Amino acid sequence: MAAAAGVSTATVSQAVNGTGRISEATRRRVLAAAAELGWSPSAPATALRRARTRTIALVVRRPTDVLGVDPHFSELITGLEGELAPRGYGLLLHLVPGLAEESALYERLVAEGRIDGAVLTEARSDDPRPALLQRLGLPAVLLGSPERGGPVPGVGLGQQGAGVREAVAHLLALGHRRIAYVAGPAELVHTGARRTAFEQALAEAGLRPAAVRHTDFTEEAAVTVTEELLALPDRPTALVFPNDSMAVCGMGAAQRAGLRVPADVSVVGYDNLPLGRWLHPRLSSVDQQVQRVGAAAALTLLARCGEHVPTALLEGRPRLVVRESTGPAPAAS
Repeated sequence: MAAAAGVSTATVSQAVNGTGRISEATRRRVLAAAAELGWSPSAPATALRRARTRTIALVVRRPTDVLGVDPHFSELITGLEGELAPRGYGLLLHLVPGLAEESALYERLVAEGRIDGAVLTEARSDDPRPALLQRLGLPAVLLGSPERGGPVPGVGLGQQGAGVREAVAHLLALGHRRIAYVAGPAELVHTGARRTAFEQALAEAGLRPAAVRHTDFTEEAAVTVTEELLALPDRPTALVFPNDSMAVCGMGAAQRAGLRVPADVSVVGYDNLPLGRWLHPRLSSVDQQVQRVGAAAALTLLARCGEHVPTALLEGRPRLVVRESTGPAPAAS
């Protein structure tokens, strides 16, 4: 029927079920195609589709090997499940390679009536997903800065750059003047906010970055970019990473190169995940309270699904937690 009407299966579902936001002309075209094909909805199937699934989708655009070594998502899922499970909701996790696959997945899950809502991860520049889910009539929340407007509410600690600014201030106070920043993919909203904060903090001190490198979140990328930075003629004395997993890989690369952390190079991570407290030296990291963000996202989404839940209050901003991976700049620097 979708082919006969020239629309997607999700549009067919919306037309026959009276859901979503589609034009009246499209609805009539779908219903006309249904009549021409002699199709009529099955009453049991219709009842099943309209029943609440009590299932929330979490779609992550990451390779499986990257997700397996990044504890960020384990912390996020812990926060989500802490609010969803006691209320009888389950989490449906999907990994996808790109935007096209993610968008197609939402359309399929909605058409099949398998989910009641979705948690969108990592806000992007010109992000088409909020508009898509609004068109599909699916409640959703977007993990990112709460200042981000649009059809889907954003959930996250505000002032994404605040933690990076604290990290730079800490390193400057330790005497570092050659500070490099490893940034995530440029299309991510938080990447831009943090890079801007990094560059502004240095500019206010009359300095420029020793280097800025954009890369993905893989272990291999962390090692490669660290090796490149430490091979620069004016080697950075401090490295700031976009997450703790990459910071750990960077520390390892520096140590294999014969450098001491923090005597020769200081390292700062981002997320303040538990693993950082068990390293040697322990990792200085920006705490953005990932579990709290997950819990707030779950409560916000449950409210949008019609559940009576406490108001999701998420106050504060990312803060630097100082440990032993940062120290005074080397004397020769």
